[in-house]
Amino acid sequence: MEVILLERIAKLGQMGDTVRVKQGYARNFLLPQGKALRSTDANRKKFEEQRVQIEARNLEQKREAEAVAEKLVGQSFVVIRSASNTGSLYGSVTTRDIAEAAESTGAAISRRQIALDRPIKEIGMHPVTVVLHPEVEVTVSINVARSKEEAELQSKGLEIDSTDADEDEFDATGQIESPEGDAESSGEKTSSESEVEMADNE
Repeated sequence: MEVILLERIAKLGQMGDTVRVKQGYARNFLLPQGKALRSTDANRKKFEEQRVQIEARNLEQKREAEAVAEKLVGQSFVVIRSASNTGSLYGSVTTRDIAEAAESTGAAISRRQIALDRPIKEIGMHPVTVVLHPEVEVTVSINVARSKEEAELQSKGLEIDSTDADEDEFDATGQIESPEGDAESSGEKTSSESEVEMADNE
C-alpha cells in the first residue's frame, strides 16, 4: 500500500514523501494515528493545500518536544522488582512500567514514546530511548533494583553483591559454626574436662 507521510517516520521517509508499506502497518499504525494518508489523487491535493499548516504544526510540536527533552537529559527512573540472586527478574520491566515510574516523578512520558526493543529482565542501570517527536529523542536511565537502598547504590555506580550467603552461619575465619554453638561459651563441659573431674573424684 502507498501512503503519504504527514510526519517524518524513522527508516521510512520525511513529511510529504509517498512510500510503499505493508497494509497491516498502514492500517494498524500509520493511518489511525494520523501519521499518513492513503496515496490517492484527492489526498495528495489535500496534503499540498494544507502543507503549510501541517509543517507549522509539526514545528510547534518539535519545539515543545525539545523543551521536554532538556528536562529529561540525565534523568534516572527507579523501578523496584523482585529478582533472583543472580539478578534475573521474576517477570520483566515493560514500557508501561517505565512510563509509570517516570510519571511518579512528574515527568510526562507515555508508553508509546518509549523505544524498548525487548522487556528488561535484569537488575541494573538500563539506557532507554524516549521518542518525544519524530525528530527529537532523548536517552534516560532505568534503575531496576530490588529495593530503594539497592537503587541508590546502583545510581552511584556501585556493584551489588547478589550472592545469598547467610553471614550468620559463618564466623570471622569463614568456618561454619556448630548449630549448638561454642561449648565453652554455652557452659557445657568438653569430654576432656569431664575425664579430669572423674580422676579427681577417685
